[in-house]
Order: sequence, then C-alpha cells, then structure tokens
Amino acid sequence: MVSPGTLDTRGSDFARLSRQITDAGLLDRRHFYYAVRLSVIGAFYLGGWALFVWLGDSWLQLLVAVALAVVFAQFGFVAHDLGHRQVFSSRRPSDLAGRLIGNLGVGLGWGWWTSKHNRHHANPNHEDHDPDVSPAVIVWSTEQVARSRGIPRFFAKYQAFWFFPLLTLEAWHLHVASVKALLKPSVKRRGLELTLLATHFVVYFGVVFAVLPFGKALLFLIVHQGLFGVYLGSTFAPNHKGMPILTKDDELDFLRKQVLTSRNVRGGWFTDVALGQLNYQIEHHLFPSMPAPNLRKAQPIVERYCAELGVSYLQTGFVESHAQALRHLHEVGADLR
Repeated sequence: MVSPGTLDTRGSDFARLSRQITDAGLLDRRHFYYAVRLSVIGAFYLGGWALFVWLGDSWLQLLVAVALAVVFAQFGFVAHDLGHRQVFSSRRPSDLAGRLIGNLGVGLGWGWWTSKHNRHHANPNHEDHDPDVSPAVIVWSTEQVARSRGIPRFFAKYQAFWFFPLLTLEAWHLHVASVKALLKPSVKRRGLELTLLATHFVVYFGVVFAVLPFGKALLFLIVHQGLFGVYLGSTFAPNHKGMPILTKDDELDFLRKQVLTSRNVRGGWFTDVALGQLNYQIEHHLFPSMPAPNLRKAQPIVERYCAELGVSYLQTGFVESHAQALRHLHEVGADLR
C-alpha cells in the first residue's frame, strides 16, 4: 500500500505535463522509424527460418533457436506498440498488423493480450484490477500470501528462486492462454484470430518436425520457447515488480498512479533496443500512445516535472531493477519461511 504522504488528487498535474509533451511534438507518429524497424525484424525472422531449413539436421540449430527467441520477442514488442496505437492512429491498420504479427508471426492472441494489457495500464499494480499481479502462480504482496492456496502457496515460500525457472514456461503459458481466450464466443474477430493462430502452430511445428529428428526437434522447441519466455519476462519484470502494490484504500490521481508503481531501467542504445524501449516505463505508462523512439526524449521532461512536484521517480540499472524485484518477491514470502 502507498503511504498516505504520497497521496494527491490534483488532476491538473498531468494536464500540465501533457501540454509540455504535446508542445514538444513527442506524440507525433514516427512512420518511417516503424517501417525500418519492421523491415529489419521481418528480415531477421525470414532469414532465421531460411537458415533453419538450410542447416537441416544439425546441433547448430540450437543457436538458431536462441536467435529466433530474440526475433520473436522483438516482434512481440512491435505488437505491443501496435496495441497502444503508437504506429497508426486508427484502429483498423493497428488491428490488422497486430494480428498478423501476434497471431500469425509468434503465436500469441493479439486481441486477448491487448485487452489484458490495457487493463494493466488502467490500474497498474492494483491487487484487484491489474491482471499482471493476480496470484496465479507468483504472489506479489503479503496479503496475497495470506490468502494463497495450492500452487501459489507452494512457490511463494522461495518464489524469488523460482522466478527465472518459471519464466521458461511463460511463452507456453501465453500460447495456451491465447487459445483458451479465443475459444470464448465473445471475442472480437474470433474466427480470424483462430485461423491465424492455428496457421502459425501448424506451420511452426510442421517445419520443426519436418527438418529435425524427433529428439532434436523437442530440444529446439524447449530452447526456443524457453528463451522466448525468459526474454519477455526479463523485459517486463523490471517495470513494476517490487514497486508499491495498490489496494482499494489507495486514492491516487492518474499521474501518481502511473509514476509511483513504475520503474525505469537506465541504459544506452543497446538497452533501448534489447528492451523494446519499455525501459522508459514511467513515460510509457503516462503516455501509452507515444511512439517508442520518443520515450527517451520525454524521459528528462517527465523526471524534471516529477521533481518539481515532489513525486518519487525511480530509475535504476538493469541488474539492480531485477535485484529489487527479486528482493521484494523473497520478502513477500517471509512468513511462510
């Protein structure tokens, strides 16, 4: 729970910041940037699978699995940006490109994930409303530990040590959750998404098992999907894990709700590329539709503005961000130890 001293409900604070960001042109679309980014990732995607077919029955395929895990994650970052309409201002091209990249390209239900992710943005780190802190396996607060049963309670005792091993299953979890969501008749464009998702799995498993003998094919899948999950998890975990968990008793205005629950990861161009620019998580949560390359330019403006307001603004290195998240997970499970 956030301490009472940080609570403030002055809605005009965000409006003033928003005017600064808008005047700086940081909400303007960056079509050329995304055209280049998609072309580069698409080339690596097609090149990776061409190399896979060319190598054939070889142990070098494990290196291809590593490379494709990185490419799949990078495609995931672009799908994320499409979901926030950072690429196109209108829904139709965003939906079309998102489904092609998400469902067909990497096997993730784009419509389901976008809906879930938008609920996270509306109430980040909120026990009751943020699906990303629901205690499905990992528990995020002492209150959740007290209420936990079954699998979450089993892992909670030493969940900091289980965290990265569990991330190797994250990609498989997202695939299964995507299929389960699309089996519900209420999902929009359900037929299209199911067709694209089924096509991905048929082609993906078909190519892997056609090129490799059964044992190597299984090992390829374990390495590829395992690293894909670890990469995604290592990108999203530093953003909010270990930051304040909100409850129904916390009343925060929009700016404070987003800033106080988010953490930036400090770094240069490599960090920006590797993390899909989501290392500027505070700026992203304040302005979800801001094109990714503009987040770096918005960062000093937002940090300076928060300092003027006296709002805590946290920015750490990559290793320290994970250390803070893991320390929090370990502390949460202390009562069970």
